[in-house]
Amino acid sequence: MEKSKISASQLFILMVLFELGSSLLVPLAMDAKQDAWLAILLGMIGSLVLFLIYHKLYSYYPDLLPMEYMQKILGKVIGTVIAFAYILYFMYDASRILRDFGEMLLTFAYPDTPLFIANALLILVIIYMVRSGIEVIARSAELLFILVYILAVAGFILIVSSGLIDFTNLQPVLEEGMLPVLKTAFTQTLYFPFAEAIVFTMIFPYLNNPKKAKVTMLCATGLSGINLVITMIINVSVLGVDLTARSQFPLLSTVQSIQVADFLERLDVFFMIALVIGIFFKISVLLYAAVIGTASLFRIASPSRLSYPLGIAVLFLSITIASNYQEHIREGLKITIFVLHIPLFVLVPLLLLLVAFLKNRKKKRE
Repeated sequence: MEKSKISASQLFILMVLFELGSSLLVPLAMDAKQDAWLAILLGMIGSLVLFLIYHKLYSYYPDLLPMEYMQKILGKVIGTVIAFAYILYFMYDASRILRDFGEMLLTFAYPDTPLFIANALLILVIIYMVRSGIEVIARSAELLFILVYILAVAGFILIVSSGLIDFTNLQPVLEEGMLPVLKTAFTQTLYFPFAEAIVFTMIFPYLNNPKKAKVTMLCATGLSGINLVITMIINVSVLGVDLTARSQFPLLSTVQSIQVADFLERLDVFFMIALVIGIFFKISVLLYAAVIGTASLFRIASPSRLSYPLGIAVLFLSITIASNYQEHIREGLKITIFVLHIPLFVLVPLLLLLVAFLKNRKKKRE
């Protein structure tokens, strides 16, 4: 583990950018139709409970990476297997986000460019960033966070000014009752994007003030959740339920609809910049977690050397992960939830917490 330290504010910014990341791109929670915003809100609230579990584990072992305390809690063999599963997940998730980036870039800007080239350009910059360490990632996020929010506020003002918003598209609220909303929240939005932030358990040991970890994590999730709720309300209000669900990238479709005073239009390029920034930091955090996790698990003295092989592996996985974008989205929203997210985000942390609690209780008695 490197000796770098980051502040609570830097952790906050990284978490917000991470959770917004690719979730601003996809038609999130559209199984709940016009109540998608409510499903996102409930998913955010549910994720706060999971984060308390992650933080409790961190409080038991504040100086250890998860790969290390998994072995302490479950034993060398089982702990190593589970730790390796998390490393593979971080790489898999990074490859999914990289695929999102490539598809967006090809759809809106460079339709004749091979997907491999678009993805390779981004992953090379990310590899350089990850080699530089967590401090460089955090400081870069601080600088670009301001730009992201300037673009977000400007976009909101322009959408309102252009008169595109029609709140009747959000009605009727709870048309089919609460069940579809709850189902969407606890099978989709709870895990993507909120519980994906389990990756920050790999970053917590670098926090210069461990006491601020809990409040930072909860506040960052709250802010990103509110932003996603507002974004979904705007998307459905502007595009309608059917068009939002059918669109590959609803937010960019919404932004393309902006037209103010017959000359201010085609502003999607500015908002692509904001989306690329979020995606860049999301992949950076995931790849960094995979690098330091691998170095910790296999006792590699210089983690930065792993950046290139793991980064290249993520690049090739992003190309082969699905034959087309529709398959990629279906895999992410329907399959990985049950195969990866529920076991890795809920079941394993609960098991780890239970065993850690019992072990610590036994030590106190002794």
